Amino acid sequence: MSSERLAALLDEYAELEKRLADPAIHADQGTARRVGRRYAELVPLHKAAGELEQARADLAAARELAAEDPSFAAEADAIAGTLPALEERLAELLIPRDPHDAKDVIIEIKAGEGGEESALFAGDLLRMYTRYAERRGWLTEVIDAQDSDLGGVKDVSLAIKTKGVPEGGNGVWSRLKWEGGVHRVQRVPVTESQGRIHTSAAGVLVLPEAEDVDVTIDPNDLRIDVFRSSGPGGQSVNTTDSAVRITHLPTGVVVSCQNEKSQLQNREQAMRILRARLLAVAQEQADAAASDARKAQVRTVDRSERIRTYNFPQNRITDHRIGYTAYNLDLALAGDLDGVLDALAEADRAARLAGDPELTRR
Repeated sequence: MSSERLAALLDEYAELEKRLADPAIHADQGTARRVGRRYAELVPLHKAAGELEQARADLAAARELAAEDPSFAAEADAIAGTLPALEERLAELLIPRDPHDAKDVIIEIKAGEGGEESALFAGDLLRMYTRYAERRGWLTEVIDAQDSDLGGVKDVSLAIKTKGVPEGGNGVWSRLKWEGGVHRVQRVPVTESQGRIHTSAAGVLVLPEAEDVDVTIDPNDLRIDVFRSSGPGGQSVNTTDSAVRITHLPTGVVVSCQNEKSQLQNREQAMRILRARLLAVAQEQADAAASDARKAQVRTVDRSERIRTYNFPQNRITDHRIGYTAYNLDLALAGDLDGVLDALAEADRAARLAGDPELTRR
């Protein structure tokens, strides 16, 4: 393990602890939240380093006593037996973690192949993530949504955030970052009169929600258009131009929002999504590996690009990246996602220890 990296992180922990003890920092809630999140990320490392240091000190003391009294030899051996696990735990914590792990997320779900059936499935995914968030005690907010005629969703943006500072720096992103990709469903659609099983797909894009300090946006780089909101089937549902479309001219990123009643509210919500997308773009430019990972999320909403299959006749959920299969699809759709998410987290942990952090995102 890198003693220099450990020393630097422990110094950072001490500095953050000092900053959080200063009442002045809480005058700026944004700064306090960011510092608190980083501090929470380093708490497990500080604890593991302290436990290892204490164990080594206890071992030295036990061996010194054993030199004078052989009855202490067994105690020394017992303490020595705990060191490998403590060293492994600290080494794992020293591996650079995903810098976005403590962040909240914006999940975009888009209906793909399959028409109304795909939109209904996109609605199922929206409910699945909402119910999972409820189980975790997270907060959810639909930023924007375009409903379909039969009660599904054509396109929806869902914000999910933790309450307060996430424990251990493990925010929403740390659990849901692998959800980006094409999700495939196999079932008999409600529109199918012959009882035949159809396959359709919906695309999921997961973005860490950006804060103002993460992304600087020049107002001169934005083109803002307004238009009337539309409902299922394209009919107008508003008599005023309250919907907003924002184009970031340097990157070509386009975001629209029509959920809110006022143009100002729609503009604020669209800016949240734009910041998240620009943060992802910046990450791509800074890190080629991250670029490959993001491109792998949703290239096209095509069934062949699937990361996961939801098979209703067999009550089966299969994640194709890690070969995970379980026959509890009904529970997963009700928000019980920990089985597949734990498997993905473990695969990611093994990949990082092996020096291949992108293994589960291919």
